[in-house]
Amino acid sequence: MESPSSINSGSKPSMLARLSILAAVLCILPQIGMSQNLVNDDTAEWFTLGGDYAHTRYTPADEITAENFDELEVAWEWDGSSFNGRAGRSTPTYVDGKLFTVSGPRRNVVAIDPKTGETLWAYRLPNTGRWEYSMRASYGKGIGYSRIDGKGVVYISTPGFFLVALDAETGAPLEGFGGQVPVDGFPETGVVDMLADLGHPYDPYEGIPLETGYITTSSPPIVVNDTIIVGNSAEQGYLQARIENVPGDILAYDKTTGALKWKFNVIPKPGEYGHETWENDAWQWTGDVSSWAPLTADPENNIVYIPTNPPTIDYYGGFRPGDNLFGTSVIALDTETGERRWHFQTVKHDVWNYDNPAAPIQLDLNIPGRGVVPAVAQVTKQGYVYTFDRMTGEPIWPMEDRAVPASKVPGEKLSTTQPIPTKPPPFEMQGISEDDLIDFTPELRREALEVMANYQMGPLFNPPIHAANEAGKISSAMCPGDGGGANIYAPPVADPTTGFLYVPSMRQCSWQRVIPGEEADARIPNPTGTTFAMYANGPGGRPPRLSSGLPYWKPPYSNITAYDMNTGEIAFQIPTGETPDRIRNNPALDGIDVGNTGTGNPVSMVTTKNMLIYSDLAHDGTPLLFGIDKQTGAEIGRIEVPAGSRYGMSSWMHDGHQYIILQTGSKLTAMALPGAQPTGGAAH
Repeated sequence: MESPSSINSGSKPSMLARLSILAAVLCILPQIGMSQNLVNDDTAEWFTLGGDYAHTRYTPADEITAENFDELEVAWEWDGSSFNGRAGRSTPTYVDGKLFTVSGPRRNVVAIDPKTGETLWAYRLPNTGRWEYSMRASYGKGIGYSRIDGKGVVYISTPGFFLVALDAETGAPLEGFGGQVPVDGFPETGVVDMLADLGHPYDPYEGIPLETGYITTSSPPIVVNDTIIVGNSAEQGYLQARIENVPGDILAYDKTTGALKWKFNVIPKPGEYGHETWENDAWQWTGDVSSWAPLTADPENNIVYIPTNPPTIDYYGGFRPGDNLFGTSVIALDTETGERRWHFQTVKHDVWNYDNPAAPIQLDLNIPGRGVVPAVAQVTKQGYVYTFDRMTGEPIWPMEDRAVPASKVPGEKLSTTQPIPTKPPPFEMQGISEDDLIDFTPELRREALEVMANYQMGPLFNPPIHAANEAGKISSAMCPGDGGGANIYAPPVADPTTGFLYVPSMRQCSWQRVIPGEEADARIPNPTGTTFAMYANGPGGRPPRLSSGLPYWKPPYSNITAYDMNTGEIAFQIPTGETPDRIRNNPALDGIDVGNTGTGNPVSMVTTKNMLIYSDLAHDGTPLLFGIDKQTGAEIGRIEVPAGSRYGMSSWMHDGHQYIILQTGSKLTAMALPGAQPTGGAAH
């Protein structure tokens, strides 16, 4: 029988179709992998949040080289502080000669002159109660873009769960799209109320009652041919202690009219594939399984790839026995019909908050003995890269169902196995044992062992423990923690011309224990649902710092791992930035050369025709931009920049010059060579 972890619902492409794909790939590879982003010799666009539909964060721009990297300077800075922007999560889109982004908790849509940094127009919706409550309000990560009759259209999904379409030239709501929302001040056109399409009772101003659940958005919609596909997000699972919520169903709309085209149920209903993985009738009342990470698409084949997170709630799932499809999965859907092409569940019955935290990345791989294979790779918090034939869902390399520890929390029933890729090798420490603890000196190791004796160490998928556990442990070590491994604030990048994938990661653990649900609920303002879970996330599980302030585990504390995805092997792995002064000058390490430990920071990256570029810190905290050889990892240049970049980095060509955009808090910082901005000065 086929395992519900990986199955496709359609037939394999014919040999003729395969040959057509191969011919298209061979034409595209010498260029940039997504030819629609290459407009002319003077312009290389950044069409989506991830640069292209494949989400590679790659640009063919080649003005910046190893020889002139140290000449980069600030061309302009755009400051979103007037929009109350602080997080710097949004990667701007550069298309049709303009930059487009979102800023601040109101998710203001902004058009920017790419040469000067001048604001061209801005737009936001009027206030609503459902916006005011959104826990993801300032998490906006960008915009979607398409053209209708040759004219550009900007699409965003808002914290209040509205879909907005704007004229890219003027910022005006798009005529003929959506309709009048019955809320004071809303435009007559240009807006779709997506709550109306989920099927739950709601108030247009206040939204869904919290007793039923809550839904919002953080990543932008993606526009694939004529269809807008919208992801979503829920209240963070570690801030939930009640079992009811609404599912994060995937919605799709006509890009011209805003009419609903289809809805995909992420928690299968009776008769739908995967329904049997929900026991105890939990499908009727629990929720989440949101797609908060960005979406990826294959427009030529009308496929959208959707990464999901766990069901309600984090760290305890005793009320929802079963594998819980399509929680913590990659789902390939037909963009025209919403039908499932295939899926793979990366974590069964997820209680670790191991949601898929980054957009899947598409690459056309030249695999020895197999030729060109269209692939899609999902980087995960647990330190693995899950890689599939993007047409069929078949794993590129074998997956193994490996036994994992059972839970001792009353009422919890975990899956006995989890799917593990045999290739590529993991990019981070997985699980933690005494062998992983600091050993620079006998004193440091002794202290680490003494402290860790109070905590439940174990392998990957070490389950949470409850506060009243028999062993008397304080909490359970989850390594990597639910912050990753990989995560959204340091997205992976790729080079479609070589098949290399570059994954930034941090070495860290989470320390989990659950407490009675009613006790946990008392700590949560405005909780969703009505019925207390038996257990929920509890505080106070983190170990105290070592007396030296050093991490418990051995370095490196942050890495970039480069994979040759054609072979599934690691090409190189390098620590990021420099060993911080707090470590290299630490009295406990006096006289010891610890080498480069890495900073321990998440790093933003972009790939160009000439190099890999990333942002991190020098030993004294000075923000730097590093140029790296894409094949070897050797440093080819570094420059000081105004601030570190997080959540993304991008690069494109405008007016014959290459720009690098850093996401620096409330600001966007544009780096370029002298001459790109001859008038100088900062914009705001």
